[in-house]
Amino acid sequence: MNGKELLNALDLIEKEKNVDKEIIFEALEAALESACKRNYSNNLKYGSSSASQIFRAKIDRNTGDMHVYVQKEVVEDVFDDLLEVTLEDANKKGILTGTTYKLGDVVEFEFVPKNFGRISAQTAKQVVIQKIKDAERQKMYDEFSAKEREVETAIVQRIDQRGNVIVSLGKTDAIIPPSDQIKGEEYTFNKRIKVYVVSVSLNSKVSQGTQIRVSRTHYELIKRLFELECPEVFDGIVEIKAISREAGSRSKIAVYSNDENVDAVGACVGPNGSRVDVVVSEINGEKIDIVPWSENSAEFIAAALRPASVIAVELYDIEEKLAKVVVADEQLSLAIGKEGQNVRLAARLTGWKIDIKSETQARETNFIDFEKYEQQDDYNEEYDYSDDEIVDENYEDSISANYDESNDDLEENNERSE
Repeated sequence: MNGKELLNALDLIEKEKNVDKEIIFEALEAALESACKRNYSNNLKYGSSSASQIFRAKIDRNTGDMHVYVQKEVVEDVFDDLLEVTLEDANKKGILTGTTYKLGDVVEFEFVPKNFGRISAQTAKQVVIQKIKDAERQKMYDEFSAKEREVETAIVQRIDQRGNVIVSLGKTDAIIPPSDQIKGEEYTFNKRIKVYVVSVSLNSKVSQGTQIRVSRTHYELIKRLFELECPEVFDGIVEIKAISREAGSRSKIAVYSNDENVDAVGACVGPNGSRVDVVVSEINGEKIDIVPWSENSAEFIAAALRPASVIAVELYDIEEKLAKVVVADEQLSLAIGKEGQNVRLAARLTGWKIDIKSETQARETNFIDFEKYEQQDDYNEEYDYSDDEIVDENYEDSISANYDESNDDLEENNERSE
């Protein structure tokens, strides 16, 4: 193969493998060096130190001509003529290139490889293939590592024996571990789903080399979906300040508008609920409560407990973030939520530990000083609640609900967007 044919072949590989031609040149040079070292060392006499001889291959990027050089050190007395050269001989060569050498320098002499054996040729082939595979893996890794913490559209391929869902992201596959799957969601073949890219790593044990973990349960999936559906969120006019989520059941998000002319909640809900409906459909029908964020912690806690109407909020321990909340008697079950879900999500959303009682219970036990509070505005908005959200009126009406979320859970679920 002449130089022109080599360049044409490399152009074809570059287009087919989508790998930079310079990487292929470097792979070929490494293959030549490896083949020369293997072939030449096999022909050495027993006991020779020349097995450590250093070769350097060079391919002209314009013509495709290949050259191999053997490197020798300039010494005063030569003990191995395959590794060393005298200063006199080195300077004789230097006359042709206008170079002057001194002791300790390295001189390169052109080497013409001949009669490559089958093993040497196979070695060169393996080096080229491995270099190209490594380049493909690195390119794939670079491409998807830039997509960490973003949402991608994936196509379900299969479910493996460990319960991992394997999805296609186009050029490569990703996995959804069981812990990142929405409970009760069906992952049928060829189903299109939105996934949150959690991590991207290089793994030599994976066929593609790049291992991508994606999630359907990560709380930031909600944020990214709203960024896709709401221009105000994408542009930063409306900020999602906090998210608490129980994947597959319900989420609460706190939103704030940086423009007094833009209603944060309305922007996320959209006309006739169109925007939030799209997000809900993307996460398998999971319900989403959108509440206004406030710097006033008492106001924020009251809003977070929607759809229940709050009468009073007392922040009785600022350092420990402990809050007492009073709701109307008929609102207690609604404030607590089914199996305590509503108040639990509100605690995660706000970062406060909430002790909640009905008005009657609060007055009987002097839960708070009612004289400090005036009747607050009704926090009810026009929400559509399904029957399963309404708890039986007899549900522990006389019991106080005190939910103490761990600091780890609170910190994990209340990260702010950068």
